[in-house]
Amino acid sequence: QTVPTLKATPDFEGMAVIDSDPYDSTGNSFYTNQNNFYRQVRNFVIDLTAMPANKGAGIHWQVAQATSLQNIHFKMVKGGTNNHQTGVFMDNGSGGFMTDLTFSGGLIGAFFGNQQFTTRNLTFDGCQTAILMNWNWVWALKSVQILNCQIGIDISGGGLTGQTVGSVTLQDSVIANTPIGISTAFNDSSIPVGGGTLVIDNVDFRNSTSAVASASGSPILAGNSLIQHWIQGAIYLQANTNAAANVSRSQGFVASPARPAMLVNPANGRFFERSRPQYETLATSAFLSVRAFGALGDGHTDDTAAIQKALDSVSPSQVLYFDHGVYIVRDTLRVPATIRITGETWPVLMATGPRFSHVSKPIPMLQVGERGSRGAVEISDLILSTRGPTPGATLVEWNVHEVSQGANGLWDVHWRIGGAAGTNLQSDHCVANSTGPTIPDPACQAAFLLLHITPNASCYIENAWLWVADHELDRADHAQISIFNGRGALIESQGPVWLYGTASEHSQLYQYSFSHASNIFASALQCETPYYQSHPPATLPFAAQPAPYNDPDYASLCSSASNVAGSNGNSTAAAACSKALALRISHTENFFLFGAGLYSFFENYSKDCLATESCQSDILQIEQGKGIHIYALSTKGSTNMITTQGTTVNQADHRSNFCSTLALFDTRDCVPSEYTPLLFAPAASNVTANI
Repeated sequence: QTVPTLKATPDFEGMAVIDSDPYDSTGNSFYTNQNNFYRQVRNFVIDLTAMPANKGAGIHWQVAQATSLQNIHFKMVKGGTNNHQTGVFMDNGSGGFMTDLTFSGGLIGAFFGNQQFTTRNLTFDGCQTAILMNWNWVWALKSVQILNCQIGIDISGGGLTGQTVGSVTLQDSVIANTPIGISTAFNDSSIPVGGGTLVIDNVDFRNSTSAVASASGSPILAGNSLIQHWIQGAIYLQANTNAAANVSRSQGFVASPARPAMLVNPANGRFFERSRPQYETLATSAFLSVRAFGALGDGHTDDTAAIQKALDSVSPSQVLYFDHGVYIVRDTLRVPATIRITGETWPVLMATGPRFSHVSKPIPMLQVGERGSRGAVEISDLILSTRGPTPGATLVEWNVHEVSQGANGLWDVHWRIGGAAGTNLQSDHCVANSTGPTIPDPACQAAFLLLHITPNASCYIENAWLWVADHELDRADHAQISIFNGRGALIESQGPVWLYGTASEHSQLYQYSFSHASNIFASALQCETPYYQSHPPATLPFAAQPAPYNDPDYASLCSSASNVAGSNGNSTAAAACSKALALRISHTENFFLFGAGLYSFFENYSKDCLATESCQSDILQIEQGKGIHIYALSTKGSTNMITTQGTTVNQADHRSNFCSTLALFDTRDCVPSEYTPLLFAPAASNVTANI
């Protein structure tokens, strides 16, 4: 389909053709960049070729969570010594996701600087530098094609003594006819020790002189070859003996783990991916509005029966359309196992009422398919929310298994609990209170569980934010608030599950729990611990339930001597332990995680604990996992980066630019002949590899 063109005139003035966060005359941003949520731009050509080559940018994209760019072509002037044009300029923020972008010409195709991001299916042709990674904590690049550039990806920012890039993963990509594939400042003594972490996984450096080169251009890894698995950074390989081989600074080849067939595209062997459906080829008559079935979306009327009638009436050849609005839901909506659903600028489905009030008998707001069902479900552009106390609400129970690879999916669907008008969970009565009662206000207790992917289900999820609000969005004070939500995402699926650009923040017991699951692929997960913890601790007000939800056993976790963090700010050792796990992997196999940012910033709203990086003791727990492959892990404020049987990885050993960063933690069997990382000679300490 033909998309509109935004063409800058020769006399265009401004930072960019599209500016998501303008600066005023004093240099202040219009929006706080870390809070610049819910932005989406798609389906444009942005043409800078009529402008002078020494200026111009396509999009200034200074954004945070629940944002996306899709299907945009940036056309810039090609070549020239005075070319300063840039396609995407991103200088700050806390994102985020972008996909299906093409860049031609310019000095820099994409200038990236953000805390964490997932970028997929980007093509660059004729840029002088395709991607300049100015700074990040975690960045996942997937299915990137770079052609006819001088430098493919520049991650050398800050040089040897102050690297600004935390980590980059590059997967399933091609860098062709480009002399330097990746430029890096990482070496045997670069600072910080965790900075500049790089993972190359199945990348073809075709007709490139150097796959990886130093910032001065000296070759590190020869080009003109397919690089299966090459890593620079800290590596932990865990054998069956539960002993870890620790390489604190490595640079070289590592054996590539086998990719489960169900997770890869059989046509090319790459991890499967699928862009959001936009239904651009359908006639308008194929779209059925829920309003035609009596739903009002006025934020007051009970729309449950009308929405259910619509769900039961739409055919597989049609698309159920939610006009923008707030739809009150007072009982479970049963979604057929084959259906297509989309929304107009994020309409809100809001669970409320007595049916969702029983914490001992939680029920779903959206029940997608029946247990054991097979089908094809596509859902895009919705916000899922609650009103008032709903401690018995599971917002989504996903039961359906795909009939073909990637047939089931969620795109740009976001969970938003509290902090917004109409939720009755706002700063007027759920305000943060560091001296308040240990038992939270029942009026501020939200859902039981945000997302449950059940054992026989499969799902593809792209750009989803499971957010329990930590601050007010709509009231003028924008104050911090305390909303108590039981659990983030519980994934028990046997696969396949793909998670691209997802985040889960501020739930009480955990953000992600992979329990008795298998065949999982995730790219750049992001989490934050609730700001109010440990007052109350993770076990209040929602009690941990070992069965049937396999919740974390905090009593056991906190009893281990290795997990005692000691005094830190206002926190005791027990308090530091009794905080929500960002990521729990329990009895799980074939788990592939490429990039994660797991953050703990507070002890009961105080940041004093950051002085010792010990706001909590444990943030990622592995319990009886096999084939767990974790790449480019960054944590903040947790004494232990990873806790598993017989092994803890301490953050102090792997300090990066802001977080602490690991290149690889792997629980596959450790066979000496399979692992031959090229180690630097030890500098200040005796670093050896028992591999």
